[in-house]
Amino acid sequence: MLTLLAFLVAIGLLVTFHELGHYWVAKLCGVKVLRFSIGFGTPLLRFRPRETEWVVCPIPLGGYVKMLDEREGLVDEADRPRAFNNQHVLKRMAIVSAGPLANLLLAALLYWAVIAQGVPQLHPLVGTVVEQTPAAAAGFKEGDRILSVAGRPVASWQEVRLGIVEAAMSSAVVRVEVQDASGARKRRDIDARRFGEKAEQALQQGDPGVSPARFLAQVGVLEEKGVAAKAGLKVGDKLQAVNGVMLRNWEEWVHVVRNSPGKELSVRVERAGKPLEIKLRPQAVAQDDEVVGRIGVGPSPDRAWSDQLAFTRHYDAVGAFAAAWSKTGETAWMSVKFLGNMLIGRASLNNLSGPLTIANVAGQTAREGLTPYLEFLALISVSIGVLNLLPIPVLDGGHLMYYVAELVRGKPVSERVQLLGQKIGFILLASLMAFAMLNDFSRLFGG
Repeated sequence: MLTLLAFLVAIGLLVTFHELGHYWVAKLCGVKVLRFSIGFGTPLLRFRPRETEWVVCPIPLGGYVKMLDEREGLVDEADRPRAFNNQHVLKRMAIVSAGPLANLLLAALLYWAVIAQGVPQLHPLVGTVVEQTPAAAAGFKEGDRILSVAGRPVASWQEVRLGIVEAAMSSAVVRVEVQDASGARKRRDIDARRFGEKAEQALQQGDPGVSPARFLAQVGVLEEKGVAAKAGLKVGDKLQAVNGVMLRNWEEWVHVVRNSPGKELSVRVERAGKPLEIKLRPQAVAQDDEVVGRIGVGPSPDRAWSDQLAFTRHYDAVGAFAAAWSKTGETAWMSVKFLGNMLIGRASLNNLSGPLTIANVAGQTAREGLTPYLEFLALISVSIGVLNLLPIPVLDGGHLMYYVAELVRGKPVSERVQLLGQKIGFILLASLMAFAMLNDFSRLFGG
């Protein structure tokens, strides 16, 4: 129920703000607005305080502002100066672009609301390096402090991830400068190409196989009917050795289990201060075209390390607004670069998300709290703004493209060309939506 509510609130807010941008600028330009609709389909609610009818419809996948236009029906002579099609091309461009720009403004306001209250962040310290990943191959070590990504200084893990995403969109190799545990500066070159498509996609999402989290060699989570529980392991058990080899950290334990499918392991643990020997045999499971061991157990986080990582960055009102605009601009530019990389094949279409994934993430962030939910809304608002500015017929950017051509030619693009463009644009968007929906089903239902 929370997921549905969070999704409806998100779509309602983002669509309303977008359409208000069109509506407000249309009114400023003297255009008569006939209808303001949130959603599509037969209206559920409607009211008309003045000349504009305001409606709410049942299909929450968008909205529209219907303006008086001679191309869509007869217009009274007295209203002809207020028809959209009779406005100067610059006014039409302003009205069309106002929707996407309103989404970018909304994103900045949402980011400002988050930033103004102080931003919880993590120092860019490496806590875990996952084996057999691009980060491990690049030489990352626990305790590395990341200083810069692609030449840009970073001060938090959020900036690290953002830098990796942006760098991965323009280069196959992401250059990272670190300060190791001894204080020496070193360069780590992250190259995901030899690790396959999934690793490249993960790198483009800011995950090269390294994270700030650090875990103790101690059982923190236990699957009720898993191999570990049946063998007698309990939450709180400290893992000391396996087959007589001492364990230094959780990653070494994971390495042994993953590489021992169906093999018996003799595990020495400490429970309530006393040593205990437990034998277990990891279950063999297929994962990414290989067979690995699995026992159904998770680690305990290293609280002392987590406390060392965390800090809060505070801003005054002006600084928060400047940071919000900067964040909006960076996110918008990353969205543009991502779309461009998809066109040239550098980014996978598997990264596309549709309404099901958006609804799922809306619910997840709402459960985490107001701040994550506001950040999610800001990200989606930026995406909507950027998407609508693309020069694709049926989108706002497509109309802008026609109006620019009109400015250059000195006369409007022919209706035949516009109609053809609308058909091509509709087919393109429908195809992208279908692909995004397939990705949604794959992510959510394990396809």
